[in-house]
Amino acid sequence: MTEKNESKCERKCQRSSEGSRKGNIEKKNERNIEKKNSGVKVVTIGGGSSYTPELVDGFIKRYDELPVKELWLVDIREGLEKMNTVAGLARRMVKRAQIPMEIHTTLDRRAALEGADFVTTQLRVGQLEARIKDERIPLSHGILGQETNGAGGLFKGLRTIPVIADICRDIKEICPEAWLINFTNPVGMVMEGIHRYTDFHKIIGLCNVPIGMHKAIADLLERPIDEVRVDFGGLNHMVFGTRVEVDGIDLTREVLKLWGDQSVQNITSISWDPDFVEELGVIPCSYHRYYYMTKEYLKEALEKYEKHEVRAEFVKAVEDELFALYQDPALNEKPKQLEKRGGAYYSNAACSLISSIYNDTGDIQVVNTVNHGAIDNFEEDEIVEVSCRITAKGPVPIKIGRLPRAVNGLIQQIKSFEIAGCEAAFTGDKKKVLLALMINPLVMSQETGRAVMEELFQAHGDYLPQFKGGIS
Repeated sequence: MTEKNESKCERKCQRSSEGSRKGNIEKKNERNIEKKNSGVKVVTIGGGSSYTPELVDGFIKRYDELPVKELWLVDIREGLEKMNTVAGLARRMVKRAQIPMEIHTTLDRRAALEGADFVTTQLRVGQLEARIKDERIPLSHGILGQETNGAGGLFKGLRTIPVIADICRDIKEICPEAWLINFTNPVGMVMEGIHRYTDFHKIIGLCNVPIGMHKAIADLLERPIDEVRVDFGGLNHMVFGTRVEVDGIDLTREVLKLWGDQSVQNITSISWDPDFVEELGVIPCSYHRYYYMTKEYLKEALEKYEKHEVRAEFVKAVEDELFALYQDPALNEKPKQLEKRGGAYYSNAACSLISSIYNDTGDIQVVNTVNHGAIDNFEEDEIVEVSCRITAKGPVPIKIGRLPRAVNGLIQQIKSFEIAGCEAAFTGDKKKVLLALMINPLVMSQETGRAVMEELFQAHGDYLPQFKGGIS
């Protein structure tokens, strides 16, 4: 072929390729217009949660890119009053925003799921009274109690995983194209259980901790958050910032020094040792303090226990305040007090994820999903929390590589805890519960672990129907 003919061929192939791309873009735009005309239906299970105004606020702000036409709030009978209160505020927020979003309420989950595009879960089995028990009972035995860590986190998982599994079965039957966005703790254990013991795969776990860390890192660098890239890898509530980049320059070491010096007072005022953080080599999240500062945290928690001021009791007081505000017919926006509840950045996390799936954006967000080789420390099919590109087909994990040896022992221990916990939740085997407790480094004693286990079983018996009999 002559040079002239080759040039003609190249131009022809280029025109063909450009025409194909143009055609694909036009088809995608047509599909988007069709979708936007019909609107999006979102079902929120646990709709009576105090978090719901965060979600509504996020949908309102994104209405042009994510036209939610129907938001269905679903709850159980015990949560009916709260759901109606939240729905009233949501309708006032929508009216103020002047957008055509309908707010529906129901106790019939299956009816709500008909035609859903996205389902979100933000439920608490046993409500806040159960969380108070999760925190106070371990503390009464001299070990840390927390809703996602240690003995308390395990028992929240045992109560929650079967409920989420039932929801997954309903979604697969009624609205199989819908994505489930799970914000219910303990996210890592819930996700591991659904992945291992069900055939439902359109589920993504979500947490606002990475967003809070990203914002804190940007503030430390005195740069807008959209100019700072942070890669994350690890487990839920045990995630690390692995790399910080600004203008193509790696600033991870600089951030490690700042993180140790200034800290992020997300849970308490106990600060990181700067030398430790710098040598660790990855940026820890606030929940790592339960494991790296156990003695200090336990001392503080026991003081709060004596005063009836554990986190769950504080949250209950905040909830009472919030629902009193929500009942005000003049209130038509998310109240500032909601930030005290721990709901900060929730709408950003949940609504950004839904919008990115809906619009097939391919942007980077941090979610809980199957590892698929992203983090070398974990098996291919284990659930991790990791930076992903978000597409219409779901999250695509970004290769993080290997986390440092210094953190490998802890993350392997917690992954083993999650796996044992979700196995116990599905099998109803109390011996597996004891195994999970003894794996967790916050329990520290076989005798204490058994005593705490029996007391938590007694406290939560109504919500643990899968368990029968004692340990043989």
